[in-house]
Amino acid sequence: MAIDETVPDTELAKEATAFVRDNTSDLIYHHSRRVYFFGTLQGRTRGLSFDPELLYIGAMFHDLGLNAEHRDSGKRFEVDGANEARRFLRARGVPEDSIRRVWTAIALHTTPGIPEFMEPEIALVTAGVEYDVLGIGYDDLTDAQRDEITALHPRPGFKEAILAAFTEGIAPKPETTFGNVKADVLERYVPGFRRGNFVDTILGSPWRE
Repeated sequence: MAIDETVPDTELAKEATAFVRDNTSDLIYHHSRRVYFFGTLQGRTRGLSFDPELLYIGAMFHDLGLNAEHRDSGKRFEVDGANEARRFLRARGVPEDSIRRVWTAIALHTTPGIPEFMEPEIALVTAGVEYDVLGIGYDDLTDAQRDEITALHPRPGFKEAILAAFTEGIAPKPETTFGNVKADVLERYVPGFRRGNFVDTILGSPWRE
């Protein structure tokens, strides 16, 4: 089976594709599709049984929180994306347990060490993101598999482009990077940014001791 044939042929998946295509950049669209394909292949490699439709929705919506309309939300971009997916799914009558899995998959996709122990759809959104962005598990897939996916959804200049997208999406709300990996992005690309420090926060709390 060709990798593009793994995309669920359902009305929900088609509407999700159209929604994301219309509401985000080419960069995020192609990245999100690769996340689904890489997550699917990682699922096969790990012998996991998963719902392709839920995995697809999670992958497609996972970076929508970087959009301009969310930059004054005061929330982590992952939560904004998860909320966007929840609105989309509720409007289409999707069961709440399925919505919860998609929401959690998106909200936790930059929180390593936890999703891998949760439901397969949650684990595999993170696995797909880690594969495409960080190269984690790079050799788990073959050259042919990678080539097939990047032929469908190329990634020219992706490393710098995705870092720029992260910076643009989170620089207006730097407080949301406390305790998570996006503080690394702002520290590198935003002059004057100072990351929050967990130890300083504890020592500076209003408690006397």
